[in-house]
Amino acid sequence: MKRLFQTVVVALVALTLTACGSKKEEVKENNKLNVVTTFYPMYDFAKQIVGDKGNVTVLIDGATEPHDYEPSAKDIAKIQDADIFIYNSTDMETWVPTALESMGDTKTKIIEAGGVAEAEQASDNGATDPHVWLDPVLAQDAVLTISEAIVKTYPELQEDIEKNTNEYVLKLKELDSKYASAFKDAKNRTFVTQHEAFGHLAKRYNLIQKPIAGLNPDQEPNPSELAEIQDFVKNNNVKVIFTEGLSSSKIAKTIADNTGAELRDLNTLEGLTNQEQSEGEDYLSVMEKNLNALKDVIK
Repeated sequence: MKRLFQTVVVALVALTLTACGSKKEEVKENNKLNVVTTFYPMYDFAKQIVGDKGNVTVLIDGATEPHDYEPSAKDIAKIQDADIFIYNSTDMETWVPTALESMGDTKTKIIEAGGVAEAEQASDNGATDPHVWLDPVLAQDAVLTISEAIVKTYPELQEDIEKNTNEYVLKLKELDSKYASAFKDAKNRTFVTQHEAFGHLAKRYNLIQKPIAGLNPDQEPNPSELAEIQDFVKNNNVKVIFTEGLSSSKIAKTIADNTGAELRDLNTLEGLTNQEQSEGEDYLSVMEKNLNALKDVIK
């Protein structure tokens, strides 16, 4: 299905970009950078970095699971018209290589924010976990990658970009310190999650993540794996199974019903709704809430 989709997109994009090409000179509104990002963490990081020097938008809204997203021709045209396009990695946004190929030559600055950190943290079996933003230290790496790429392309903005970056990295370092301190002396270090999104965070703070689904939430366990997880919850007296807002919690609920465990939210930050953002939620505030949720289990 994806192969068919990609063929259709390539055909449609040529028509769409022809219509949009004449608008390239309108890219900068009030002389600000036009920055297009894929999903929420990339959006928030970019906003913190560019500050009032850019207009930052996001392609994937807070109601869409990024693992399942495929861009429309209109979305690709937005990338083509942008000064800067920021994505996490091709393991998360698997559609990016095809989209960029369909664009051909472009003046858009392409920034892969999490790819290097992701590759360096690959697991022993070679599986690549794209959820680097959930580790406050790897989040710093992503922020610095974005910042350095922007400064290299727009050196006239160096002072402002580096000031914003340094201020935000300090906040991320404070977040890392809070996590490290909270779990330093914990006896129970295991937590059960709906899908395998918190591997980098677990490794950072010497925790053990027991996921129900794989790196992609669509990778559901087979019957024997489901039985093993359910036995683990029972035998280890697990009181909480962490679920997330953008994916189905049906299997987690089944396990909870069979074991007496409670379902609670652990936000993967793959998307925040407009309402959540209007209420002041952002990467830092949600990571603080995740910390408090984990502290009820890891102690």
